[in-house]
Amino acid sequence: MSVVSIPIVNKNYPMGCEDGQESRLVELGKMVDARARQILDKIGPLPENALLATLCIVLADELNNRMRGAVDDSDMREILARIREIRRKVG
Repeated sequence: MSVVSIPIVNKNYPMGCEDGQESRLVELGKMVDARARQILDKIGPLPENALLATLCIVLADELNNRMRGAVDDSDMREILARIREIRRKVG
């Protein structure tokens, strides 16, 4: 078992993971940090516990939408890019 320090909005959180999964955990941490910073940019400073609770709710909502098949702007851009790539290869 390894321990990796994951920075989220300038605070480090030690996280345990299986050996060999360190880089995956770091990448996931970067995604969480980026989303937390987006939240702070939109609503302003929050106490740590309020930020983490808000972050959990936002991420859960995004996950729920994906599981239900909801499509957002980034999904649409990805779909359009794939269509263009297929069209380029076919045509």
